[in-house]
Amino acid sequence: MTRRVFISYQHDDQMKAKGLNLMRYNEHLDVTFVGRHLLDPVDSTDPAYISRKIREQITGSSATIVLIGAHTADSDWVPKEIAWSLEKNPPNGLLGIRIDPSAEIPPALTEAGAEILDWSTPDDVHAFDAAIERAITATGRGANMPTNSVSTCPR
Repeated sequence: MTRRVFISYQHDDQMKAKGLNLMRYNEHLDVTFVGRHLLDPVDSTDPAYISRKIREQITGSSATIVLIGAHTADSDWVPKEIAWSLEKNPPNGLLGIRIDPSAEIPPALTEAGAEILDWSTPDDVHAFDAAIERAITATGRGANMPTNSVSTCPR
């Protein structure tokens, strides 16, 4: 089932976020999501405008994947993105993917009870799709919720 997923990451991990988004095209992986994200920086320095753009992408998603890199726990934006994901009605399912084996897990993910997978563990990579479904199901959305297979991500 194709789900719309918001990809949250710290700026240093932009290329990994792009790589995650491209995984859905890998014929050897069973990953079927449509990315909603801001993989390229918003062309603004106005925090209110940037926040609005991020929230627009989160609004159109049912799960949030947080890429956990070396500096993610220090990010100002990632905790906000997690909070905005949880404030929705219904909230987004949360999934953490550790892209740096020694990276600290952001407290907001731990507090939310998010499942954490490892990018570098082949079994975990093959479990991304199922973990997205588990995260969404945990919010009460369940498998009976409608999904979309086409992204309407504004650029």
